[in-house]
Amino acid sequence: MSERNIFETMLDNLTDGVYFTDRDRIITYWNDTAVKLTGYCREETLGKPCKGGLLAHVDEKGILLCHDHCPIVAALEDGRMHQIEAYLHHKEGHLVPVHVRVAPVRKDGNGGEITGVVQVFSDNSPTLAARQRIAQLEGLALLDDLTGLPNRRYVVRELTSRLVEMSRLGESFGVLFADIDDLKDINDSYGHEAGDEVLRVVGRTFVHNCRPLDVIGRWGGDEFVGVIREADRGTLRIIAERFRILIESSSITRKGEKVQVTISTGGVISRPGDSAESILERADQMLYRSKDAGKNLVSIRDR
Repeated sequence: MSERNIFETMLDNLTDGVYFTDRDRIITYWNDTAVKLTGYCREETLGKPCKGGLLAHVDEKGILLCHDHCPIVAALEDGRMHQIEAYLHHKEGHLVPVHVRVAPVRKDGNGGEITGVVQVFSDNSPTLAARQRIAQLEGLALLDDLTGLPNRRYVVRELTSRLVEMSRLGESFGVLFADIDDLKDINDSYGHEAGDEVLRVVGRTFVHNCRPLDVIGRWGGDEFVGVIREADRGTLRIIAERFRILIESSSITRKGEKVQVTISTGGVISRPGDSAESILERADQMLYRSKDAGKNLVSIRDR
C-alpha cells in the first residue's frame, strides 16, 4: 500500500468529516465520514467548489457563510487555523449543526506557500441521545413513521409528565405549537410525495437541533408540538426562532425548482392549574397569531 493510500485510509477511519480544497476552494479530497455527515458521495463533491450551493454553511441566524464569513477564505488569507459553529446543508434538505475547524495546507511545511486548506467538521447535534430515544420509541410504537419524530401519543405522555412535575416541584416549562406554512399549496403544485418530503425535512431539522431533554413530536398532519424543559419566555423564543430560521434555510427541489419550507410557531409557558388541553389551546392561539401576522413567525406569551 502506498503512503498516500495509508494516509487516506487513516482519514476514512476518523469520526470527523474531512475534506481538502485548493486555493480556489475546489474540493480535492472527501473522506468517508464527510459522506455520512452530509449525504454527498465523492463523485458529487470532488472537483466541485465548496462555496455556494453544495454545503451552504449558515450561522444560527440563517446567514450564508460562504462569502463574507467563510473560515476557508480566512485561513487562505492569514495562514492561521479558524473554528466556527455552523449548520451545513445536508443533501436531503435539512440543516445539521457542526463544529468546523479549518487549517491552511502549505507546500513545504510550516513556512511554505499556502496551496489550500483542510477542513475538519464534526456533528454538533445530540446524535447519540436522539438515536437512543428513537430506538426506545420504535420499541414502544411511539414513533411517527414518516418524520422519525415522537408521535402524538408520546407527546401527550411527555406533556402529562411535565405537568405532574410542575405541580410537585413548581418547575415551569414551555410548549411550542408549530405548523408548516402552505403545505397544501406544495401538495397541489408538486404532489403529495413533495409534501411528505417537506415533512421529513422539518422532522430531521427538529431531530438534529433539539436539546437532549426536550421533546418535539408530530402532532398530526402538518403540525408539531414541542415540550421544552426549564424554559422561560426568553429561552422559549430563542429555541423557537432557531428552529424557524433553520427550517427557513432548508428546501427541497422539485421540477427543477427550489421549494422553500417555512413554519409558523406559537409558544407559551406553563402555569399552575394547567391541563394538557389548556396549555395546548393557548399555544395554538399563539400559533394562529403568527399565521395571521404573515406566517414564518414566532409568537410567544408568558402565561
